[in-house]
Amino acid sequence: MHRTLALPALALVTLLAACNTGSDLERAAIGGVIGCAVGEIIDDGKCVAGGAIGAAGGALANDF
Repeated sequence: MHRTLALPALALVTLLAACNTGSDLERAAIGGVIGCAVGEIIDDGKCVAGGAIGAAGGALANDF
């Protein structure tokens, strides 16, 4: 069961890593949406926490 949830999360993270041409605000918005989805998939009801982590990751994605 855990592996089936990890695959969609991995796909969403890969999509976030692919968007490196936009501004920090655009990447943060996309990261927030993806993080919210991952938070709901992995642990039901963790959309806000996942969104915050995703937004921070998206804003910093071009700094790696």
